[in-house]
Amino acid sequence: MSTNINFVPDDYIQSNESRRTNLMYLVLFGVVMAVFGGTFVTIRIRQRALDATEEQASKKLEQAEEAINQFEELQAKRKAMMKTALTTAELLEPVPRSVLLASLTNNLPARVSLLKLKLIQKEPKDLRTNPSGGAAATNKYAAHQAEQNVGEMEVSREKLLEMHISIEGIAPSDLELADYIKRLTSSSLLEMVALVESIEYKSKPDSGSSSEAGLLGKTFRRFKLTAILRNDVHLTSEDVKEIALSKGIGR
Repeated sequence: MSTNINFVPDDYIQSNESRRTNLMYLVLFGVVMAVFGGTFVTIRIRQRALDATEEQASKKLEQAEEAINQFEELQAKRKAMMKTALTTAELLEPVPRSVLLASLTNNLPARVSLLKLKLIQKEPKDLRTNPSGGAAATNKYAAHQAEQNVGEMEVSREKLLEMHISIEGIAPSDLELADYIKRLTSSSLLEMVALVESIEYKSKPDSGSSSEAGLLGKTFRRFKLTAILRNDVHLTSEDVKEIALSKGIGR
């Protein structure tokens, strides 16, 4: 029977095993550190790429905001220019008030006189009932568009102002009054001529009105009419001359 005799000391064997174990741990540690290092480098590269993308997006956003500001400035200048042009157009009245007065007086039937004339500019009813002109904006672009629309609407509203005319006078009877209403209705300057009231009135002897001086003690009709000046009227010099020289029937 043979016997195996190990001449290597046990301490030497344990020392070799410890070195191999330590070497394996070092290799594993190195692999783990390499993985961590690679992951860190990858994260840094991606972070730098995201930073560059974010910087480009910020620059584009600044450029867009600058473009919007320039657009808003141009819109404000355009609105101011439109208001200036509208004001100039309003100063150059398409129907001078002297011509309107001449048309109202020249169309008076016999023994009909005017006592009071009032001109008032008003907004059309559709603008008064819907001043906003649309729904509320839900974002910044929509808000900008709504503000632009409101600005244009204000200019359009000024352009669409209606000239309302209130006429008060006296007539011998309703026949002459009806004749006067008919003449005004057929006028090219007026539309929507309406009778507001016609009341019987007897002039008192102490009346101080020069228009009623010839009717002292007599019964007559005191009337009130309303009308609107046409917006689409564009008179030529010949039209103005014809209105100024025209006379009502029986005058």
